Amino acid sequence: MKRCLTLLFFVAISLTAFGQPKPAADLIIQNARVWTVDASQPEAEAVAILGERIVAVGSSQQIQSWKGTHTYVVNAGGKRLLPGFNDAHVHFLDGGLQLDSVQLNDATNAQEFARRIRERAAKTAKGEWMLNGDWDETKWTPAEMPTKELIDSSTSDIPVAVSRYDGHMVLANSAALKIAGITAQTPDPDGGVIMRDKNGNPTGGLKDAAQDMLFKAIPALSHDPRRHAIERALEHAASVGVTSVQNMNPDYADIAIYNELLDEGKLTTRIYAAPLITQVDDQVKIGIKRAFGSSYLRIGALKAYADGSLGSATAYFFEPFSDKPGNRGLLSDEMHPVSLMRDRMMRGDDAGLQLCTHAIGDAGISAILDIYSEIEKQHGVRERRWRIEHAQHMAAKDFDRFSKLKVIASVQPYHAIDDGRWAEGRIGHDRASRTYAFRTFLDHGVRLALGTDWSVAPLNPMLTLYAATTRATLDGKNPGGWFPEQKLTIQEAIEAYTMGSSYAEFQEKEKGSITPGKLADMVLLSDDVLKIDPVKIRDVKVLKTWVGGKLIFDADVSRHSASN
Repeated sequence: MKRCLTLLFFVAISLTAFGQPKPAADLIIQNARVWTVDASQPEAEAVAILGERIVAVGSSQQIQSWKGTHTYVVNAGGKRLLPGFNDAHVHFLDGGLQLDSVQLNDATNAQEFARRIRERAAKTAKGEWMLNGDWDETKWTPAEMPTKELIDSSTSDIPVAVSRYDGHMVLANSAALKIAGITAQTPDPDGGVIMRDKNGNPTGGLKDAAQDMLFKAIPALSHDPRRHAIERALEHAASVGVTSVQNMNPDYADIAIYNELLDEGKLTTRIYAAPLITQVDDQVKIGIKRAFGSSYLRIGALKAYADGSLGSATAYFFEPFSDKPGNRGLLSDEMHPVSLMRDRMMRGDDAGLQLCTHAIGDAGISAILDIYSEIEKQHGVRERRWRIEHAQHMAAKDFDRFSKLKVIASVQPYHAIDDGRWAEGRIGHDRASRTYAFRTFLDHGVRLALGTDWSVAPLNPMLTLYAATTRATLDGKNPGGWFPEQKLTIQEAIEAYTMGSSYAEFQEKEKGSITPGKLADMVLLSDDVLKIDPVKIRDVKVLKTWVGGKLIFDADVSRHSASN
């Protein structure tokens, strides 16, 4: 069916080019303030869609010629129309699961954290695991890491493994530690830390690779709850105007469900899946290359981990943390030894797969650039579109290397206004000045791809645009911006969130701008983000979302359904 619609589109374009009568559009959006993200025609008033693609962009008068008897016309009422947002870095299943899990991120102290877990435990069946949570101890006073003693008394019948919001640490209760067999005698794994009290007993905190010892004890998610979580994620994405996501380290079971939904016509978000590099041979064996698949579902990328996170003090730095002398962070278990990561990346690159590597600390980032450089020397120069995910804390020497190797900075602006509350206390002013260095990247000719890291941060693009353009930290202490010289303009932020993200997945010719011939993925907003004070962007709502010309979210319908 999709192939037929695509053929119909090109037939329509051909007929028009040769002066033949053109077919009528299926959909026209008129009376809009269109920001196309297409330099050849930045602004317009109307868009015509045939099948799943855009056939014309122009004035309302020009687009009227595409109107036919059965054309559906949407009057945008002068609202701003943008290309659909493409989130360059999400954990889609985790995001869907978190929507229905215990909510811990906005707890303001340890007592509130414990109360929410106690109340959820009272509603949880004996033996059933309590997971997710996304807690953040930096919002507490005092900002101390939680221990199992906070929750043991109220969770003796259920195992608990609630994650820190960055995904690099989990708090387990005694029941969970017992099931996993983690005791005072259990050694720290490579790339991980078991947090311990003064007597060497586990406190319940498990960092990075140490989490895996616990995760192996958790029963695998079965098909139905996995599908439910993915469907919840799809609904949420539509409601906030996210039309494409680049799904980092999904299980193959997730990809199977995406395909199942695609066959049923229910996959409403376009997905580029990047399984873990530890599974590199799976994709190598079947001979696929980067960006393999359909416009809705593609694979061909690999997600790797160089280090941990700043919040968990496991990001890998050249110098120790300012507040933790002697601790430089951790290289991930995938980097023990570094030659293991190098060999996996060499195999993936040789097979034509795209490399997307999580690297946060300056030494972690530099180590990955070293490997990328070695690959280029051994395999030659070609278009690879290597990525470093997060690229948070740069060494000054590495901006030029980023540019020379044509590495894409896949960044998440919301992290900047979140971490900016406390980051200088951890790494000092000098290193913080090269943190989330969006402007410096652009000045060095580095391409940006914007995302959120959902569920680590909210999926809502308005919060990302707000963060990129204001850099106003969440605690209200930097209203003029935390390192304001790194701000993006709203036009730059939108481009990085649409065309930039599309380029990062080899899809810039298919989507990312409102251009004739491209997929009709668009979002209509309640307010004009290009005109209003950037401070107000966070309050802008999505009115309608289209994917391939199909309306997948309508705020009016949602409000009506909610009222009933």
